Amino acid sequence: EELVAKAIAPVKREYLRPPPLSNVVKEKKSKRQLKRERQQEQKSALHICPEVAKTGNVSSCRYNVNCRFSHDLEAFKAQKPADLEGNCPFCPYGLACRFSGTHKKKSSEMNGLTKDVQKLLWKNKMSFSRADAQLKLLGILQIQPLKKADVSLKLHPREKKLIDFRGKLYLAPLTTVGNLPFRRVCKALGADITCGEMAMCTNLLQGQASEWALLRRHSSEDLFGVQICGAYPDTVARTVDLIDHECTVDFIDINMGCPIDIVVNKGAGSSLLTKPMRMKNIIHAASGTVDKPITVKVRTGYFEGRNRIDSLIADISHWGASAVTIHGRSRQQRYSKLADWDYIYQCASKAPDVLQVLGNGDVFSYLDWDKHKSDCPALSTCMIARGSLIKPWIFTEIKEQRHWDISSGERLNILKDYVRCGLEHWGSDTKGVETTRHFLLEWLSYTYRYIPVGLLDVIPQRLNWRPPSYFGRNDLETLMASDSAADWIRISEMLLGKVPVGFTFAPKHKSNAYDRAENG
Repeated sequence: EELVAKAIAPVKREYLRPPPLSNVVKEKKSKRQLKRERQQEQKSALHICPEVAKTGNVSSCRYNVNCRFSHDLEAFKAQKPADLEGNCPFCPYGLACRFSGTHKKKSSEMNGLTKDVQKLLWKNKMSFSRADAQLKLLGILQIQPLKKADVSLKLHPREKKLIDFRGKLYLAPLTTVGNLPFRRVCKALGADITCGEMAMCTNLLQGQASEWALLRRHSSEDLFGVQICGAYPDTVARTVDLIDHECTVDFIDINMGCPIDIVVNKGAGSSLLTKPMRMKNIIHAASGTVDKPITVKVRTGYFEGRNRIDSLIADISHWGASAVTIHGRSRQQRYSKLADWDYIYQCASKAPDVLQVLGNGDVFSYLDWDKHKSDCPALSTCMIARGSLIKPWIFTEIKEQRHWDISSGERLNILKDYVRCGLEHWGSDTKGVETTRHFLLEWLSYTYRYIPVGLLDVIPQRLNWRPPSYFGRNDLETLMASDSAADWIRISEMLLGKVPVGFTFAPKHKSNAYDRAENG
């Protein structure tokens, strides 16, 4: 009881061990130094031209001597790292592939950015007729009169396509770690609804390939949405128009709760909670542009102690949103303290029948899920965020109504599935292997916080509990409990081979500082 009161996980005494000595953090490299290293790497024989690697023919590259990559096939073969075990999952990489198995040519992903669309966006020649017509109708945008053919007849809000979220297990959009391979793992473990990582509207409209990658969808994601974030009605409406035209999605979620400074300072994310008229115009413009359901994700308010979503809940429905997800914390609160579920219930009870209300915050066991659903029947479902990062089998636990004392071997198999999906998504050449490793390490910076059920004096584990230093029931379980990046790298080497010389890793999200996980 004393440990729980201090938010320290009550691990059984026989498994406890003294905390390890703190690791010395290496000095971070400057941007100039990193750029110089990248330029040197490109000149290396290991950085083979993709076209030459694919065909095995030096003359196949159209840039010839002007190509910034190496064309020295013999030098590449001499320096290429040893192949990884197993078969190639998906391969357009030819000689650069790190697998010696059969090459597959078919991808099961969709929502890619075509070169034609990218060029139109770069040249600012993309047509947004539906969005511009809606913005003009709302008096938000002054534009030239449109031809009759350009103005599409919009469905009445009640006739819009709807999604029934009730009772479904919803994997939250999670920045960095909620990538396509991770979502595939969660789908296999029981998630019903998945959503892409938050994408910035301005970056999508500029045709940035890295931002468009956040919209990609796997064929296994049968109920899938994308989450976008923007500060103004015109950029959001045009982004919604573009996504509806170029991508296959079931719903579009607008983020109005992201607490990150760089987003808030641009007037987007949770900054919108202080501007209800801007919220109205954004939701109104987006919902009037497309027939797909528009959903919204918010926090309780901007400032702690000054909740305001309950006063806007009916308006959010009238503005055209089909569903709203409420994260039970304010922007100022970030991820400190527990989520305020009583306030979420209050909002759900005030919502009109046509608006589905979803709750979000600290769901970490099937008991949490059951309690929220029974305490507030008006709640459609719960969104699961950080809990899924620490133990993605939470979806299995909820569906099977049990605490799963999962073994370290079973957890390693989940990591193997992730790596397989990662190599399919990011590629099986050296760059793809190292990208997969990077995102695996980002994920491991969360998973170490899981404490096996059999080691706890009190179950279930709570999301805000800090794990003490402990021994697992075998060496692998002990390794998986380590908070050291060196041990996470060891796990990655078990799955992806040795890291390159001089490799270092520091997690993007300091998940061990329990209030700083940067997820919208």
